[in-house]
Amino acid sequence: MGIQTYLVGGAVRDELLGLPVKDKDWVVTGATPEDMIKKGFRPVGQDFPVFLHPKTKEEYALARTEKKSGHGYAGFTFFTSPDITVEEDLLRRDLTINAIAKDDQGNLIDPYRGQKDIQKKLLRHISPAFREDPLRILRVARFAARFAPLGFQVADETRELMREMVQEGEAAWLVAERVWQETLRALGENDPARYFFELIEADALSVVMPEIASNFQSLSSVQAKALTLAQKDNAEAEIRFACAVNSAAQSNFDNVQSLCTRMKTPKQFKEVAELSAKLLAIWQEEPFSPEVRLSILQQADGFRRKDRFFLILRACSFLCEAADKKAFPKDQLISDLEKCTQIAVKAFVDQGLKGKELAEAIQAERLRVISL
Repeated sequence: MGIQTYLVGGAVRDELLGLPVKDKDWVVTGATPEDMIKKGFRPVGQDFPVFLHPKTKEEYALARTEKKSGHGYAGFTFFTSPDITVEEDLLRRDLTINAIAKDDQGNLIDPYRGQKDIQKKLLRHISPAFREDPLRILRVARFAARFAPLGFQVADETRELMREMVQEGEAAWLVAERVWQETLRALGENDPARYFFELIEADALSVVMPEIASNFQSLSSVQAKALTLAQKDNAEAEIRFACAVNSAAQSNFDNVQSLCTRMKTPKQFKEVAELSAKLLAIWQEEPFSPEVRLSILQQADGFRRKDRFFLILRACSFLCEAADKKAFPKDQLISDLEKCTQIAVKAFVDQGLKGKELAEAIQAERLRVISL
């Protein structure tokens, strides 16, 4: 049949769902790498032949099959050949709704009944080969978070298969950095709490993020509610992460620190999550005196890192609201910070103060203006 090009995956799925199509991925059958290069495509794939279109820069991959060759999400050997069909390429994908292709005439190729599952609003695995890649557990949870507002559910047989994979030890092969990448993407989905809930349902959260597994026993847990509040407020990803890993009921700084260190989370995420835990503990355990308020400003480095401080305050506010506790004093702390930043430090320098004496004078003045 010669060389054929197909639009595949998320672009076809989202088009059928009436959603905006952001990225387009293409599969090419009947071609060799040499054929693609002759047409002006630039090779970029390391593990298997992927090429960039000379004009659109969209990715075109040669149709391929895969075979399990080791443990974990990276334990696969890929095979490409001009003889591999688009149906064979689609078979290696995770969910039926992601295994629909469209040819250049607009005809849909749907060998695994993805359109029917779109109508039923089901996230269903294609074949038993799903169990060979533990990353798919995280991907299903992430798709559940994305499509939950549209009414999608994980198919019972798929959820059961995910549990079996965890029981067989496949999830333990996921490296922490890859778990972080999927989690970060999930935090930006329409219902990020659903991601963690689905991992709980699959018995996977206790394996990939044991430090916070007890947080998400249901979608009515404090963390799930806080995460939903943050999403509805279009909060930054750092705030969403802090809501997911923290507790407004008790201090869990050690767990948050351990999780962030093990997963090698980016510095800003780590700081916002850890300092949120620390501030909640201070606020809950100490009388909210001017001295405590100043201590919060200093421990969160609010004077030098104002933007980060505001992220921390919002995360604490969402957690306290979700826990039905008294409102976190965000506005009070912002007011305290503004008062302190208006202090004329130069006046103390002009008095000849320096070093320890200058620091003590500024500290005393900060406490005075906060107390007003």
